[in-house]
Formats: sequence, structure tokens, C-alpha cells
Amino acid sequence: MILIFGGAYQGKIAYAMERFNLNENSFFKIDKWILELIKADMNVEEAVQEFIANNPNAIIICNDISCGIVPIDPVMRKWREAVGRTLARLSQESSEVIRLFCGIATRIK
Repeated sequence: MILIFGGAYQGKIAYAMERFNLNENSFFKIDKWILELIKADMNVEEAVQEFIANNPNAIIICNDISCGIVPIDPVMRKWREAVGRTLARLSQESSEVIRLFCGIATRIK
């Protein structure tokens, strides 16, 4: 598994498309999926664990939503925490972790 994360509009998808020679639909955008799970009142940890088990070769794209003001909305706060915990879990499981900032990729694992 390969994890590519960074802030919104930092070039994650363009980087992944170029590096892996794939199209925009070849990546799993996990932050949006986590929000769907929370809104459906599903267990995020269990769903992420199942995803990891079933997709060992996935290339995962994730917006890092941990910076900035903590949301007032309880669902958005829960989402923010779940994305952070998921990034930590995926970082442990991934063979490679890349952070994109201002279009510059930094391999951190």
C-alpha cells in the first residue's frame, strides 16, 4: 500500500498520476469515504481495517484536514479525528508514505 497525503489542492492526484502512470480514477480518496462512513453511523476503525486487509496494493490519496480551526459541527469534528487516526494507521501499514506540500513530494517512509 502507498499513502499520499497533504492539504487540499497541493497536487496529490497529479503527482500520483505522473509517478504511477495511472488515471484520476485509479486512486482511493479515503477522507471522503470516512465522512460517508461517519454520516452513516458506521464504525470507521472496522471499515478501515477491512479496507487494509482487502486492498494491500492500493494507492491511497488523503487530504490532511488536521490543520486549521477545529470545526464547531460535531460531525465535522468526529470526521477530523477519524481522518487523523486513519492516517496514523495507514502510515504504519503502508510500504511508502509521501506528503505533498506546495506540489513538492517528500517521502517520509
